Amino acid sequence: MAITPGEVGDDVLAFLREYHLASLTTSRADGSPHVVPVGFSYDDTSRTVRIITFASSQKYRNALRGGRAAVSQVDGGRWLTLEGTVSGTDDPARVALAVEGYAARYRQPGERPDRVAVEIAVDRIMGRA
Repeated sequence: MAITPGEVGDDVLAFLREYHLASLTTSRADGSPHVVPVGFSYDDTSRTVRIITFASSQKYRNALRGGRAAVSQVDGGRWLTLEGTVSGTDDPARVALAVEGYAARYRQPGERPDRVAVEIAVDRIMGRA
C-alpha cells in the first residue's frame, strides 16, 4: 500500500510510536546505498522523520549532500517505509526536536557535544501497519 503523508491513519501513527528499530538508507558520494540500523521519530504535523547521530557519521555526511532517503521498520507482517528528501542539521532547536522524539519513543540518549540530526521530509509512505 502506498499513501501520501496526509492520508496517515491512526493505525500507522500507532505503529510509528511503538518501540521498533529501523533501517535508514542514504546514498554515498558514489551513489551506492548506505544502510544502517537506527532509532527514529516521526512528526506527523511537519511530516518529518528525525534521527539523532554524531557529526562524523557516514549517514550525516550523506544527508548533508541532500537527495533522497528512506527509513523502514518491520514487525512481522507489519512494515512501513517513509521516503523523502534528506538533510542534515546541527541547528540546536532542530537537534533538540530529534532528541525529544527519540527520548519519547526509546529512551533519553546520553549527552554528546557533537550531536546532530538527520531529517527526512516525508513525501511517500509505503507499507502495511
